[in-house]
Amino acid sequence: MPTVAPYGSWRSPISAQEVARSGVDLGEVRIDLDDVYWAESRPVEAGRVVIVRRTPDGRTADVTPPGTNARSRVHEYGGGAYAVRDGVVVFAEFADGRLWRQNAAADRAGDPRPLTPAAPDAGLRHADPVIDPARRRVVCVQEDHREGGEARNRIVEVALDPSEGEPVSEPRVLVAGHDFFSNARLDPAGHRVCWLAWDHPNMPWDGTELWVADVSADGAFENARRVAGGPGESIFQPEWSPSGALHFVSDRTDWWNLYRLDDVSAAEPGMPAGRPLAPMDAEFGQPQWQFAMVTYAFVGPEEILCRFTRDGTWRLGLLDEATGAMRPLDLGGTVYGSIAAGSRGRAVLTAASPTRGSSVVLVDTVSGESLVLKRASDDAPDERFVSVPEPVEFPTEEGQTAHALFYAPKNPDFVAPPGELPPLLVKVHGGPTAMASSALNAELQFWTSRGIAVIDVNYGGSSGYGRRYRERLAGRWGVVDLHDVVGAARHMAALGRVDQTRFIIHGGSAGGYTTLCALTFTDAFQAGGSYFGIGDLEIFTRETHKFESRYMDRLVGPYPAMANVYRERSPIHYCERISCPVILLQGLDDRIVPPDQAELMFEALRTRGVPVAYLPFEGEGHGFRKAENRVRSLQAELTFYGRMLGFEPADDLPPLRIENA
Repeated sequence: MPTVAPYGSWRSPISAQEVARSGVDLGEVRIDLDDVYWAESRPVEAGRVVIVRRTPDGRTADVTPPGTNARSRVHEYGGGAYAVRDGVVVFAEFADGRLWRQNAAADRAGDPRPLTPAAPDAGLRHADPVIDPARRRVVCVQEDHREGGEARNRIVEVALDPSEGEPVSEPRVLVAGHDFFSNARLDPAGHRVCWLAWDHPNMPWDGTELWVADVSADGAFENARRVAGGPGESIFQPEWSPSGALHFVSDRTDWWNLYRLDDVSAAEPGMPAGRPLAPMDAEFGQPQWQFAMVTYAFVGPEEILCRFTRDGTWRLGLLDEATGAMRPLDLGGTVYGSIAAGSRGRAVLTAASPTRGSSVVLVDTVSGESLVLKRASDDAPDERFVSVPEPVEFPTEEGQTAHALFYAPKNPDFVAPPGELPPLLVKVHGGPTAMASSALNAELQFWTSRGIAVIDVNYGGSSGYGRRYRERLAGRWGVVDLHDVVGAARHMAALGRVDQTRFIIHGGSAGGYTTLCALTFTDAFQAGGSYFGIGDLEIFTRETHKFESRYMDRLVGPYPAMANVYRERSPIHYCERISCPVILLQGLDDRIVPPDQAELMFEALRTRGVPVAYLPFEGEGHGFRKAENRVRSLQAELTFYGRMLGFEPADDLPPLRIENA
């Protein structure tokens, strides 16, 4: 018989240590010849990223040696950290920002060789490499911080075979003149190249331009012309088909859909270019916070493996370009990630579901057969303790509808006393353009298995519901998201699913900002947790990095012209309104939201007598990668909420200093 115990006090087998161990992040899949590659971020190795190779005989081995960290620092968020061609791997090293070359085969691997020059403080950074075998070079994005001020971004050429013993030469600039670049891709013949470019104040999901150029005999890019995109159209993942037709994703119809442009010379600037392939109210694109994001790959001359999202769920399909027909491919997942294609209809991708964590999966698109090559964790939670999300739609401001995923408490060993309703943890994702994921999340199950309900809110501004839904947040960050997270909590209380006197809210980065706004400008919550959240929008817009330095122009308004609005929406100026307890967690190496944001908020609350805890973490940036820090932060949150909301966790938890407790 289950034990009767209050919500929040249930003993769970899903420990903080297990959550940290389950946090291996799998992504950036590639196929080279008959080998499959992917990137692993390993919390138990201080969060370093390793490139892994699997050969056809089933052997799996690390390609990048111990001590390396294959992670780009461009835009701070990185992505696109490596490329592989004919057994040669080129990767970006996080510590120094340089590109390095590594042979994949163990019998000829040797030590990595640098391809780009060293610069103090990783002042020369690289991302999104593409190997051009005919010219023995790498084409990539470079971000140059060496001259101070705002970094300079461009597309450059790097020699793939630098002379042994000679100093590495400065990369040759191929394209410059815009604030940002990505997705430089050569056509199969190596005669043409495409890329994306955009300028302040646009973010890549606001407006990008798709450019095409000819490649000269010496490798220069000539006759560059814009073929699609502009300030009000977001282009995503330009790619050449095996036959040389240019494909791309555009949100020109509100939804990120796939297009084909057969004749790039006929495209006229300012005119919509390309014909739609399988148009639908679904998203074939994502906000490009990182490089080399992929939602489709060519598995045949006119067949494309696609992943797309609709109503908060990702799907797979095989698109026949000749007929426009989309054949569903069901691998049992609800979330699909990076895709790469090889020969003979083979493809590799990442897949996850509400009861299954992320895996690297090899797929035969002809037969439909699949093989799991790597799981993020071999210790998945017992499904009896796993809460499966329920999609929720709820009314919000001005007659709008918002979306969320609700997770009820679940633990077969416990039931609550009669009449008791569970506390609710409102989870606020970052971005703020991100999207709540239905994939198994051990951290989320950490809460539900202890008797705490969770709602993961896709507030206005989230991706996955079309451009108009994303643009609900334009000029209204700190308003629309605030209405939606409060509305989600109150909606579940009105349904009788949760206790409206025990609302908790937490989030990281942009989600941390919304969390602090909710605690400051409403009385809906009884406790909150901010992970590297923004407390002062003015400080953020003055101190943050280049990629986001003008982001606030669209989310709030131009600064300093609208400085009064920045102050009105900055929780730090209204700390006297906060009366409920807050826990603040911050990486001390965070370049995106510097530590002074959390420190100012902590001092203001401590001085006012509000219960507050502050946990700074050495060696962590924007997001915690080290297993021990992830364990400590989860345990601290559980301790904090238990003490503030009056439940006694069953865990053996380390002490936590709470000011004004």
